[in-house]
Amino acid sequence: MLQEINDFHDEANELRGLLETLEAPDWQRRTLFKDWTVNDVVLHLHCSDISAAASVRDAAEYEALRAQIAEARKGGLSMIEESRRRFPDLHGEALLTRWWDQVERLCELLGAKDPSARLNWAGPGMGVRMFTTARQMETWAHGQEIYDVMGKDRLFHDRLKNIAVIGVKTFGWTFTNRKLPVPADVPYVRVTGPSGAIWEWNDPASGTSVEGDAVEFCQVVAQTRNIGDTKLAVRGEAAQRWMAIAQCFAGPPNDPPAKGTRYTAKAA
Repeated sequence: MLQEINDFHDEANELRGLLETLEAPDWQRRTLFKDWTVNDVVLHLHCSDISAAASVRDAAEYEALRAQIAEARKGGLSMIEESRRRFPDLHGEALLTRWWDQVERLCELLGAKDPSARLNWAGPGMGVRMFTTARQMETWAHGQEIYDVMGKDRLFHDRLKNIAVIGVKTFGWTFTNRKLPVPADVPYVRVTGPSGAIWEWNDPASGTSVEGDAVEFCQVVAQTRNIGDTKLAVRGEAAQRWMAIAQCFAGPPNDPPAKGTRYTAKAA
């Protein structure tokens, strides 16, 4: 089994540990992400995992589900509004159980898939390894909203390297997705993981770079923090333009949170 599958499973399991501590009213607390409730966040993860499982099973099944969702949203429904309508009675502990069961089924499907297979998704298709990392990234990123609103300290692990990798690899995608020219100078990235390990990508002599804490780098590319709320050292025009709009996830262009709008409630 690919290590990335274990990492995704561990990421989800750690979030499950936090969710198991919530009281019923906590599920309706509004987060700092688009005013979604905690329930909305987990419901979104659940729906994304359902779509992911469909893609792993069969491309045609995934495309049919995607078309069904698009049809449901034709009246102007947002993504989360469609999810609420699809699962109107899925709340709290019942949602937690369903979400976790789906995570485990998805991991089993990914483990049985040929690692060389390509899988359909909202953006460009991905290999199994990167597809799995995308599920880890979304789980980790949306989990941050819940840690923030609950004011809970979060432990970070070196499995974040997977998210840093997808962040680096989507440098070009960030610009292409916005129909912007991709800068010719690809930034050198050098970050320090939670264990103290140094992770590096691209040419140190490029003249443009991003350096600092790996957690903060992952938070920026996954749009859980504004670059202005980090201590990352960003040098050169290409890196500055990238960090201002970095987006390592599929779908239409999204703007990062405004400076100072995402924070840990405990520290506020």
